[in-house]
Amino acid sequence: MELLAPDHWRCIDFISDLHLQADEPDTFQTWRHYLQHTAADAVFILGDLFEVWVGDDVLERPRSPTESGFELDCVKVLRNAASRMNVYIMQGNRDFLMGSALMNACACTLLEDPTVFEISGQRWLLTHGDALCLDDTDYMQFRSMVRDTQWQQDFLGQPLAKRLELAQQMRLQSEARKQEGTVYADVDVAAATACMDTLHAKHMIHGHTHRPGNHPMGAGRERVVLSDWDLSALPPRAEVVRLYVPTTSQHAGTVRVERISPSTAHLIASTPGA
Repeated sequence: MELLAPDHWRCIDFISDLHLQADEPDTFQTWRHYLQHTAADAVFILGDLFEVWVGDDVLERPRSPTESGFELDCVKVLRNAASRMNVYIMQGNRDFLMGSALMNACACTLLEDPTVFEISGQRWLLTHGDALCLDDTDYMQFRSMVRDTQWQQDFLGQPLAKRLELAQQMRLQSEARKQEGTVYADVDVAAATACMDTLHAKHMIHGHTHRPGNHPMGAGRERVVLSDWDLSALPPRAEVVRLYVPTTSQHAGTVRVERISPSTAHLIASTPGA
């Protein structure tokens, strides 16, 4: 998939790995405030927006009067954001079952993985990143299984209560691995380089690895890694990567990469060339 930025876009935000869940209210509130106030023309959420997503029919499940309806709260936040800017959402390794019903409910666009995003003459490869972590052989086998169409049909054919139970088990297993200090595989540089070259992109933006930073890859290539969000951590983690296109004629055609706090996303930096 290729996406060409409209000429009027000057400020584009990228986030990923928010792992939204009802029992992490601080992260949800920070995310909601960010989407309400960001100065961006478009926001790209590159996977793992949710800690888990067991199917779009979770939006329709009966709720008692005392239930918060967390998924519906998230849809409301997204729909409000999409009413004033473009919002794109990519599936991650936790929420790969997000589908058209969810996108219709929140008025967002489901983004293919990978997608080439072109702005100001530059081609940026957008991906969640999990498909490039080749050294994590156990996960790659799991990914191959759960991305199979038949597996997904069989899973979604189970009762919602059963799917939610299985998701809870997977969350507990994931949390146990975190407590054990499990070190997760990073993106395979050779595979990332080959993907970029095939798609004629010099820049890549991805999440998944929870290792934020900018990594030169040779021959003018660059890999920009997004941060995860966890506002209950010590210290709290939350970051936005912003592409900014200056409007002054002497800087026409340039794209500036900024790392900003969600709390300052309503501002546009007034640095030279802006």
